[in-house]
Amino acid sequence: MPDRCEVLPGDAVVARRGGGLLWVDAPGSPALVSALHACLGVSGPGADRVLAAVAGQVSSLASGGASFALVLGDDTGSGVALWAGKGQPAVDGVPVSGSSVEGGTLASGFSLGQSLYVGPGQSAPRTPPGVSYDLVEGTVPGGGATLHLAAAAPSSAAPATSAAPASSFSAPSDSAFGSSRGSSRGSSAARPESGEQTAFWRPDSDNAAPILRFDDGLVVTVDEDLVLGRRPDNHEMVTSGSARPVPIADTQNVLSSAHAALTRNGREVSLVDLGSLNGTHVAGPEATEWTQLEPGVAHPLSDGDRLLLGWTVITFEQPQD
Repeated sequence: MPDRCEVLPGDAVVARRGGGLLWVDAPGSPALVSALHACLGVSGPGADRVLAAVAGQVSSLASGGASFALVLGDDTGSGVALWAGKGQPAVDGVPVSGSSVEGGTLASGFSLGQSLYVGPGQSAPRTPPGVSYDLVEGTVPGGGATLHLAAAAPSSAAPATSAAPASSFSAPSDSAFGSSRGSSRGSSAARPESGEQTAFWRPDSDNAAPILRFDDGLVVTVDEDLVLGRRPDNHEMVTSGSARPVPIADTQNVLSSAHAALTRNGREVSLVDLGSLNGTHVAGPEATEWTQLEPGVAHPLSDGDRLLLGWTVITFEQPQD
């Protein structure tokens, strides 16, 4: 399975790791998300038995009417899938059929076709480029995901990290929401050739300033105050010379022109929502839920915090002394 994954707007979680694709809509069920996320490392013969065992745990892990879809693919173009609720996968627009097991539905040995969709409803015939992600490993917000299996990922994109088989299916926490620290996606040299690009600066190797690591692998040095948004150049902080503009590609218009700012006070960096229309959200490294900031109120950032502006996920990294 290639690394290209189109993510549609919504409140669910979409994850990609190695040859697996995961969609989960289970608010308040981090244990279920963790268990399914761990299964993304499963590969080879017997994967269907592993997923069947996981399905048996769903009733104890999930609360209420949780929906999810977990699809594992191999190099031969065949897949194994486990799903429940609204998560039925579809190959080239045709829903996948399977057998009922405790906790969901299981299918194995089906062709992945040219286009695989997981999530509610049906795949959009054309996914707008502004909400596309080149996922290597991690999770991002979204309502569903379409994998285009006909075309390989651009050669300049970061290679997918080989996922080791999971030894446990009750991981203590979900790695969650695109944390790319330590993965191949974290390299600042990883610049996909297709889709929209964000960020325009990379830190020097000897620069001890904090950085923002965008979900497309590019980074911005926080060596002064910053204003982030669709068109931040006209914000008063920028025009007065007190901050640098950081434009973010946004063809869906979910970002405000000046969406949020990062301000520095010594080593402390704070995030401030600038009265954006759709809000600015933040989450700690291990958190599974986003917290929306109150406009105009500075929120101090810690190493590993994740920022959500529109559909752009950014990780804040603070160098250690």
